[in-house]
Amino acid sequence: MLDNKDVVLADGAIGSNLIAAGLKRGEPPEGWNLADGGRISALHQSFIEAGSDIILTNSFGASRIALDRYGLAEDTGEINRAAAGLARAAADGAGRPVLVAGSLGPTSFLLKPIGPLTAEEAEEAYAEQAAALADGGADMLWIETMSAIEEMEAASRGAAATGLPFVATMSFDTKGRTMMGTKPQAALEAARAMDQPPAAFGANCGSHPRQLVATIVQLAEAAEAGEIIIAKGNCGVPKLTANGIQYDGTEAVMADYAQLARDAGARIIGGCCGTTAAHLAAIREALDKRPAGARPDAARIAQKFGPEEG
Repeated sequence: MLDNKDVVLADGAIGSNLIAAGLKRGEPPEGWNLADGGRISALHQSFIEAGSDIILTNSFGASRIALDRYGLAEDTGEINRAAAGLARAAADGAGRPVLVAGSLGPTSFLLKPIGPLTAEEAEEAYAEQAAALADGGADMLWIETMSAIEEMEAASRGAAATGLPFVATMSFDTKGRTMMGTKPQAALEAARAMDQPPAAFGANCGSHPRQLVATIVQLAEAAEAGEIIIAKGNCGVPKLTANGIQYDGTEAVMADYAQLARDAGARIIGGCCGTTAAHLAAIREALDKRPAGARPDAARIAQKFGPEEG
């Protein structure tokens, strides 16, 4: 797809949008693949109508390890096949090329020696999940929100076993590091050094779009020729309101984020937590209509988003 486009638009948030649609606290979003697939289909459809070229499956927390906390471990295969099938049906009905990316999120456990999980156990869980997503119709696999290099590597081995192309993103905080202390350049170098490196690498989630853009600048500066960078930032910062958690990013903020992420060097751009179809439509318009600019420096980022808080 990138052979024909300078920039490809991914989708928005799944979890926060499902909460807005009625997902209860403590309820796994992935359970809706079987219990309420119509709402998942509607969300995929809204992203496609907003202009997404890639939609992610509702399987972020659908590894056997992650599902076990809800007593759903034995449903791992069925949940992931359904996740891919729902996205596949939406993509096939788009009337234009739309790729289905099977989402592989963290297990929620750290790997040994810090945590209880071995690399082999993690790889086995990811391989099982990835295989089910492939069986359900995924075109590719999308490893996301990783904080530890070791888990990203385990997920990558599991994804690679399917033979499908895969990409990977890590989450960086306001200090420009993952939760485990890894900086963007080191993360990219680790991804590059894998026996089967991801087809694209980047950053997702994190904090404010300003930090995501700053991370993309670092990744682009460290990238080698031909390496593809992904940006999938949160829609502002979450705020507790009378209606629950709301993200404060406006459509204008997300349009600015997309413009700067593209200028920074990202070629796959989307939104993470809080990003709705309306935000995606604004991103699509910005990418289509705003002229490309120079790679943003700190001053330009601050001009768009304001100074770093704290």
